[in-house]
Amino acid sequence: MVENHGGSHNMQWFESPLGSYLLEHEYRYFDKVVANIFGYNAIQIGLPQFCFLRLNRMPLQFSVGLEKTQPALIAAADFLPIKSNSIDLAIMPHTLEFSNNPHQILREVYRVLIPQGHIVISGFNPLSLWGISRYLKANRAEYPWNGNFIALLRLKDWLKLLDFETMGGQLCCYAPPFEQEKWCQRFRFMEAAGDRWWPIGGGVYFLHAIKHMHGMRVIKPGWKKNIDSKKRIVSVAPKLN
Repeated sequence: MVENHGGSHNMQWFESPLGSYLLEHEYRYFDKVVANIFGYNAIQIGLPQFCFLRLNRMPLQFSVGLEKTQPALIAAADFLPIKSNSIDLAIMPHTLEFSNNPHQILREVYRVLIPQGHIVISGFNPLSLWGISRYLKANRAEYPWNGNFIALLRLKDWLKLLDFETMGGQLCCYAPPFEQEKWCQRFRFMEAAGDRWWPIGGGVYFLHAIKHMHGMRVIKPGWKKNIDSKKRIVSVAPKLN
């Protein structure tokens, strides 16, 4: 069962200067990626109070979570009441690090995704200033410092074992996780510097992967081959006068 860390506590933190700083990067990445993924059904698992699918154009979009007021579907992410092979896109903003069983969530997402379906994940990076700071925070029992941060390489290994293919990703939030707005603003220069000099040290990472299935081969359309064959036949045919 996925832990419920309380939507009100999450919301309070995201309204803070540090939370707003993170949200800015979250929206920027999700907006860029989901806008170019097409299909019919898209789900957001986690943080239902924010719509990270806002630029996606699939006709059916809904959120999944245990909060009683925010999500469209109240359910645990590790046992989704969704038909297998029915979802084109699943996004998980900071879902895995607040679960007792992140492997089961990934297995469930793999189950409900169609072949070649997309998964987009965001997570806190333990190998960063954010990851180190959670051990030094006085409020480390509160969101988000109470999460079990998962290393990016470990997550990639989990996805590979499930037969996901990584398509891309990004890191952000290189500045130290200061709670005061003036310090957040003062250290924003570290975004460009960190991306260049310490690319694996971002406080937050994003990962985009596609579901594959064993024994499945994508069949490419043969119309071009047929046209080329016809061209060759026509080109050698004798000209009639």
